[in-house]
Amino acid sequence: MSTPLRNHLITRSANPADLLNATTRLFGGSIVPSPLGELRGGVHELRGLAAPDFAVGYFATPQGVRVAPAQGRDRGSYLVNIGLSGALSATCGGRRATLDTFTAGVVNPGDTQELRPLGSGRTRFVGLRISRALVEEEFAALTGHRPMSAVRFDFALDLTTRQGRSVRLQAGAFLEQLDAKELLFPHTELSRSQLRCLVTALLLAQPHSHTAELYNGPRPGHPRPLRAAVAYIEANLAEHLSLAGIAAAAGCSTRTLSSAFRTGLGLTPMSYVRNLRLDRIREDILATGDPVGAIAYRWGVTHLGRFAGAYRDRFAELPSGTAARR
Repeated sequence: MSTPLRNHLITRSANPADLLNATTRLFGGSIVPSPLGELRGGVHELRGLAAPDFAVGYFATPQGVRVAPAQGRDRGSYLVNIGLSGALSATCGGRRATLDTFTAGVVNPGDTQELRPLGSGRTRFVGLRISRALVEEEFAALTGHRPMSAVRFDFALDLTTRQGRSVRLQAGAFLEQLDAKELLFPHTELSRSQLRCLVTALLLAQPHSHTAELYNGPRPGHPRPLRAAVAYIEANLAEHLSLAGIAAAAGCSTRTLSSAFRTGLGLTPMSYVRNLRLDRIREDILATGDPVGAIAYRWGVTHLGRFAGAYRDRFAELPSGTAARR
């Protein structure tokens, strides 16, 4: 995510008011940004685009800002800030965090945040608005039911954990897709599918008010065999896994297990294994300098030719293409 949204310049100005006004337009009037402290000189840049479920902006500015929800407008969106360079001192609802390349910020609907650049240079970060409806859709896909109340995330998101790296990876893939406008962005379902992957990663990585429902206790629509199978797959992903072995670990027949996966997750058990392995491999390709083949074998891949084809089908590029961006 060195310079994302390069094809979507909105403003580049010496006047910070231009940045604030452009931000309001980008986010559809759902937020009210205002300056913190004195107006700062220098270059203020915003690149971005919007769609019904989201808006995303690349900000490069030395200006501190206060971002509040607009009165009487949409109060049903989450804001996620991911740093690219520099650091921001951030506050939200009495919580404080330093946002940089290691820590992101997640702001819940209706909350106000304040962002103050640290140091004298420009900070560069990505701000993403995600609709509450989409978050609840993905929560329902994971649990089998919509949340009884709004999902409220903790503020500071640690991007150095495995789950946090997954959020950053999905955000990077989403931005890359938006930049490839000549091929992918016009296809709404492709862009929305990538955004859904990002929301799922966020729900699994960041503690929130309904986290227990993802991991503990019975969940409507996700019977015990399915939960047991998913837990077994997660714990043994690097080992040889078979349908019969997973069913035995879950204490049910292969037919029962396959039906539970199709009903609860919309795919077969072995497709779930394949997709999870591919996700882990992609994370390791981007996070390490290890050879692609060694990473694939580490995660239980035994046939590199078939692996490369499956990887391309899932991520629209070969593993070598991912490795080239390290």
